Amino acid sequence: MEIQAISPRGYCYGVVNAINVAKKAREEHPDETIYILGMIVHNKYIVKALENLRIQTLDDVETSREDLLDTICSGIVILSAHGSAQKVKDKAIEKGFIVYDATCKDVTKTHDLIQDYLNQGYDVIYLGKENHPEAIAACSLSERVHLVTNGRELRKLKIKNDKIFITNQTTISILEAQRVFDIAQKTYANIVISQEICNATRIRQEAVLEVDEDVDVVYIVGDPKSNNSNKLASLARTRKLDVYMIETVKDIELLQLHKKKKAAITSGASTPTYLTNQVIEYLKNFNKKDESTYQTPDVDINKILD
Repeated sequence: MEIQAISPRGYCYGVVNAINVAKKAREEHPDETIYILGMIVHNKYIVKALENLRIQTLDDVETSREDLLDTICSGIVILSAHGSAQKVKDKAIEKGFIVYDATCKDVTKTHDLIQDYLNQGYDVIYLGKENHPEAIAACSLSERVHLVTNGRELRKLKIKNDKIFITNQTTISILEAQRVFDIAQKTYANIVISQEICNATRIRQEAVLEVDEDVDVVYIVGDPKSNNSNKLASLARTRKLDVYMIETVKDIELLQLHKKKKAAITSGASTPTYLTNQVIEYLKNFNKKDESTYQTPDVDINKILD
């Protein structure tokens, strides 16, 4: 099978930084108990690999990160790459934890921008995914930060403030952001707009939109919880191609490759290179004549953080 390995793909610097923060915490505290509040990045194989370093992830969709702190008594706490509410940081320090902050600098930049406009008396519209940790952290800055997930929700807002600023989660779709910002501009004549999709997300999305014309199937390697991976898949589908979002090579089904001649592969910004390379190699070597006996390789968790 012919392959287009889409570039760029995989880890962004924010994910690399978060993993390095976790490794540093273990190196500096070899005997301490280490916890991460929420998934450090949205990939369960990274979570599993960190468990091999005796770093435990505390993640419960029904429990806030502030409340998660009440489930532990001592040790090291790592804040995830998605950002955390200030009250979470304050509580961790008050409880006596040593705190490592793995927040991506692009997320911090957006939060600082929101705070700057709040300080100037603006109401802020924040385009993001409901219950996503990055959006939760942004909306925790003030009651004047209004979360919307689409243009329909934006139209329903009843903001009386004449000063309105709109921005977004760093990992949303570039097409989705433009649609909502266009609606915002028509709804609020004097609105101030700042699109804050991070560069790593943007260039990966643009690359997906430019896949070769002869590609007939696209694989997005990423965790179901990864917003940037899901957005890559949604953008790929605008090309009217067969698109499959998979976590590992084990998720590839032979029926997906039936009558397919060329596959394109990319991966979300939190997807380990090792997992993506397994998919690329499998598809490169895939032989339709022998597909009934072709076996996918196992995932070696020890290679995830390489």
